[in-house]
Amino acid sequence: MKNIIIIILLIFHLSAFSQIKSIDTSYTARSKPEKSFLKQSIVPLSLIGAGLIVNYSNGFFGKENLQENIQNRFPDFSTNADDYIQFAPAVMMYAADIFKVPSKNDAFTQTKYLVIAMLANTIVVGSIKRITDEERPNGGEHSFPSGHTSTAFVMATMLFHEFKDTKPALAYSGFAFATATGVLRVLNNAHWVSDVLVGAGIGIIITDLVYRFEPLKNWNPFKNKKVHALISPAYLDNTFGLYANIQF
Repeated sequence: MKNIIIIILLIFHLSAFSQIKSIDTSYTARSKPEKSFLKQSIVPLSLIGAGLIVNYSNGFFGKENLQENIQNRFPDFSTNADDYIQFAPAVMMYAADIFKVPSKNDAFTQTKYLVIAMLANTIVVGSIKRITDEERPNGGEHSFPSGHTSTAFVMATMLFHEFKDTKPALAYSGFAFATATGVLRVLNNAHWVSDVLVGAGIGIIITDLVYRFEPLKNWNPFKNKKVHALISPAYLDNTFGLYANIQF
């Protein structure tokens, strides 16, 4: 059973590393033709494909068998850390902005792309959940795919795009939190392995699309104004979010 946990971790970490390498290549030289999106999407599509195979397979690599083995190994595991660490990459991005770490975009553009990516992610994941209506391993509803995991990988991929050229260690550190989120969802018996694999792939590919097409790229109402902005994590009524104070 321990080997199964190791396999899950390796899938996430190797996929995240490959994602870093694939994206980095496309930015190394502006004069070179941009990689096709299909090639850039090999990693997230592979995660989605692996998740679908696990989800609809029987036997050793079927989702029920994997979950049973994992739960037998960690029968009393319980934590709510996955409810919070999914947001860690975004918190790190805004913290880096506060400390003026050079990034690809300014804080307004980052927030703009984050809102767009999260909206698209919510629509896609929510729609698939309702269509498939799969039962969670703990008996809950709407298991497939994992919303926590897709959210974490949206933010991790965004952190990478913003800081890969200036702070590589910071850029790919978000994938560690995203991977941990997915693993904890499985250990908490809230999701099948297939749920988190597909959720990770969806989060990555949606964010890659946002950074590829850069929607509303030139829209910035604060561009020619003196703007002072403070964005920080906030906690209110048992809910985590972001606090923004903008003066202009």
